[in-house]
Amino acid sequence: MSVFRLTADEREAALLPRLAELTEWHRRACPPYQRILEAIGAAGPYERVADLPWLPVRLFKTHELRSVPEEQVFRVLTSSGTTGQAPSRVYLDREAAAAQPRMLAATLRAVLGERRLPMLIVDSRAVTRATALSARGAGVLGMMNFGRDHTFVLDERGGLDRRAVEAFLARHGHAPFLVFGFTFMVWLHLPALRADLSQGVLIHSGGWKKLADQAVDNAAFRRRLGAECGLSRIHDFYGMVEQIGTVFLEGPEGDGLYCPDFADVVIRDPETWREAPPGVPGVIEVVSTLPTSYPGHVLLTEDLGVVHGVDDGVWPGKRFSVLGRLPRAETRGCSDTAGEVAA
Repeated sequence: MSVFRLTADEREAALLPRLAELTEWHRRACPPYQRILEAIGAAGPYERVADLPWLPVRLFKTHELRSVPEEQVFRVLTSSGTTGQAPSRVYLDREAAAAQPRMLAATLRAVLGERRLPMLIVDSRAVTRATALSARGAGVLGMMNFGRDHTFVLDERGGLDRRAVEAFLARHGHAPFLVFGFTFMVWLHLPALRADLSQGVLIHSGGWKKLADQAVDNAAFRRRLGAECGLSRIHDFYGMVEQIGTVFLEGPEGDGLYCPDFADVVIRDPETWREAPPGVPGVIEVVSTLPTSYPGHVLLTEDLGVVHGVDDGVWPGKRFSVLGRLPRAETRGCSDTAGEVAA
């Protein structure tokens, strides 16, 4: 069943009670979160999702925020953080750790279908074997769960492995296959292959900063990949470790990112912190019902975005774009660099 079904009003009605319930759960279970709510006077009841108290995402770099006993922590996830920056730490119990891949799969199923597709990875296998696994390597490993017959576009030294790609296309190029890579890596390497990837479904994320510096926007990205690689099914996504399992997926028409039914975005005016109307840029707040083992259900990010429209696209709900990082915000280390990949 699709997770892109709810209109804006239906989503509000479904999410508000669940998010309010989570707010009270985390208030009781996480003493630091309780102190934050007391300090800002957040007591409810809440009339709209936009009324719920939010946490700045940066708090996960500086505070231990978990809503389960320490002995129930099954996995601790850390964000990439560039050199010298503290990483975010996200605490998952077994239930939360199981929900994350399940809901991510449900989201990607909207564009990949029910069966695992052969997978072309625009990276080197070396990034998955580094002693200290980078966010880039972790992202590749995570996405590999959604494909089969994994083939890497780059060799161990980071050069094009044309033979491997040609062999992959000989096996699978006549039917749909999955292509995954971080945005800058895709831009840098896929056109250089000069290969027919017209049956591919490209999923990409992150790495927009270098392209923005080159005056490459999403429309130019899609045009070039279409003209030089034959790719027409292209889907960006937006997500973060602090709301692991929740991704906002670009629609088939390339008209913006959409929210799965268990999540939403609020764009906030950085002066008043009120919700900004469609067409007006602001700070992105992300909400999701998935974070149950830590208070990450309502987070104010350090990214700027804008809602383009509501219930007017190929999928219902809000469609939005990420415009970039807030001035003076930390650069998120993930995929903006395409340096040495060998461990």
